[in-house]
Amino acid sequence: MRVSSSEWSSPGTLVFLAFAIGFFGAAVGYVIGTRQPGGYAASPAGPAPVPTAPAPSATLGDEAQIAAYRNILANDPKNAAAAIQLGNLLYDAGRFAEAVPYYQQALALQPTNIDVSTDLGTALFYSGRTDEALAQYEVSLKIDASHPQTLFNIGVVRFDGKKDAAGAIEAWERLIQVSPASAEAAKARTRIEEARRQLVGFDPVPLQTSRQEPRP
Repeated sequence: MRVSSSEWSSPGTLVFLAFAIGFFGAAVGYVIGTRQPGGYAASPAGPAPVPTAPAPSATLGDEAQIAAYRNILANDPKNAAAAIQLGNLLYDAGRFAEAVPYYQQALALQPTNIDVSTDLGTALFYSGRTDEALAQYEVSLKIDASHPQTLFNIGVVRFDGKKDAAGAIEAWERLIQVSPASAEAAKARTRIEEARRQLVGFDPVPLQTSRQEPRP
């Protein structure tokens, strides 16, 4: 889940940013498990897909917004809201590695912002930093141990990134226990069945012998 804050540090920044957003439009963000298509919604029966990042959605307007937010942060590095928005824009453009430091900057300013923490974990995963992503999700759980998107994401990263079906099932079962009515729990139920099939595998087929049985 993406968040954006309205707490700007100065009137001048607010006027400048309002102009940028009004002219180019606001960015829309996603996390693992909510993006359609190309993300990690509940999978049909069969093997897990190879992890793929969401399709980029950058436009020329986004590039102008990115430049505007960079300018804001250059002059006001403690502007957490601008860091979040810049991270979101870079994430949506498929520039996950570039988004990471801005999420980190925002989280340093707002250490209990679980949405930023979880988005940072997701950006790390899409940047190929799987272990760091899982570590960041653990930070999120210290903020809120029952956060549905974090628990769902842990399962996805363990299943698709670490090939750890048992660890994925554990995370998804925990999600269902603490938030059974959530949309993430509904997706987790399907993913659990997929992971269990991978754990169990298929019954072995007996090999055929070439021996000639003696005839009576």
